[in-house]
Amino acid sequence: MRILLAEDDVALTSFLRKGLEAEHYAVDNSPDGEQARAMACELNYDLVVLDLNLPRRDGISILRELRVKKPSLPVLILTARSRVEDRVECLDSGADDYLMKPFSFSELSARIRALLRRSHLPSESVLLVDDLKLDRVERKVERGGRGIELTSKEFALLEYLMRNAGRRVTRAMIIEHVWGLAYGTTTNVIDVYVNYLRRKIDRESSRPLIHTVRGVGYELSSRGEAPS
Repeated sequence: MRILLAEDDVALTSFLRKGLEAEHYAVDNSPDGEQARAMACELNYDLVVLDLNLPRRDGISILRELRVKKPSLPVLILTARSRVEDRVECLDSGADDYLMKPFSFSELSARIRALLRRSHLPSESVLLVDDLKLDRVERKVERGGRGIELTSKEFALLEYLMRNAGRRVTRAMIIEHVWGLAYGTTTNVIDVYVNYLRRKIDRESSRPLIHTVRGVGYELSSRGEAPS
């Protein structure tokens, strides 16, 4: 799942990014309020963690615009403001949760999971292809009931392939959506990570799910033979 972190404290941002990525979230950051507003409105995120004191545009005005343009997008306010009036204003303006600094990362993580559980239907939060199951909220992967440990990038790549199950996806599509980069013809990072996934997902099964589509990219499907 993809999270937008709108926070201008560099040290806190680094701490949160490392913690969230360790839990297999894809994290984008904006230290600027106007940029954060544009990213939240124009790109697809599963959740926004929003500081109130941002340069160029304050968090409250961002929150109010998001409630108009994306009413179902979960927004968690993360701020040093402790007045009851601030909490009331944020909640009345459409915030889904409010956490004050300083805070425990484990509590932040639990609040994020709670918001994601409420905001996603079961069919969206749990992806199934054949006997492969990926829980986007609990960040768990199983195949045939066997738990599989994945790194953050492996999880993000598998999630993207499963969300596009039965569809051929190009290397350019993968690197743009999973790595957030422009595709470079000399990079082999996608092939390397696909091989990582194959060793963990397909090695102990007689039915391979990850197939190479020559000249195109990859497809995740339950068909027995690789697509041509």
